[in-house]
Amino acid sequence: MVRFGTNPIAWANDDDPMLGAHIPTERILDEAGRQIGFDGIENGHRWPADPEELRVLMEKAGLAFISGWHSLNLLSHSVEEEKRAIQPHLDRLKHNGCKVCIVCETSNSVQGQPKALTERVVLSEDEMKEFAAKVEEIARFCNAQGIDLVYHHHMGTVVQTPDEIDAFMAATGPATKLLFDAGHCSFGGGDPVEVLSRHVDRVGHFHAKNVRPAIRERVEREGLSFMDGVRAGVFTVPGDQEGEVDFAPLLKLLAEHDYDGWIVIEAEQDPDIYNPLLYQTLGLATLKRQAAEAGLI
Repeated sequence: MVRFGTNPIAWANDDDPMLGAHIPTERILDEAGRQIGFDGIENGHRWPADPEELRVLMEKAGLAFISGWHSLNLLSHSVEEEKRAIQPHLDRLKHNGCKVCIVCETSNSVQGQPKALTERVVLSEDEMKEFAAKVEEIARFCNAQGIDLVYHHHMGTVVQTPDEIDAFMAATGPATKLLFDAGHCSFGGGDPVEVLSRHVDRVGHFHAKNVRPAIRERVEREGLSFMDGVRAGVFTVPGDQEGEVDFAPLLKLLAEHDYDGWIVIEAEQDPDIYNPLLYQTLGLATLKRQAAEAGLI
């Protein structure tokens, strides 16, 4: 059964805590749940680390805890070290009934640094294969505990472009699933429909992020950092007329391949400029309407 969720970074940003620092946690939960009507919400830096405290917080808010990001460091640590590092995160997810674990390699990422996206590390063909084999080992480790590892292709990391997504998915085995992010795909130079169509059978999680092309072009032209782009408003929600991603064909693809996971609006913006209540309401209404038209719900 497809369910719709959001991410608290629309209200209070994880990478730049100054964005939304003034917004009370209670407001985030109230708007996401009672006012807008999302089924669940992903992790954020405001949520308690203790698994039971988190469960109680979500229960009071009437929201399911969907999952949360875990930073992999497989390019600098051993697989065994990474298994030990991810276990507390898995325990937290399992305690809250989560089905997927969101991961991304960040050992050499520029996503949170004041560096141009062009300064990111690019893996060779052999390096990608070696890296992907290690991810597959971690994925099997997660799978043995009832959790699917979903890999998040992301700007500023070693899996950013359509070619890198293809190479990574070709080099991993069946345990590794893909977190398909429409916004990061488009920002990374891909056609979201084409990329999703190649990997839809292995998609275990879906982020409905949109991109403002005028700001993306500015980031590329001026050599800005990823966070400069976020602060400038490069990302937005489905349904925003400034966005370039058409979600209707993406939802149709998901329906045709019997997708039954979460569809999450993960669209970080400056909440003082782009009111989260208004934008998230627009995003959810757009997705539900298009999902119904596609036969997904």
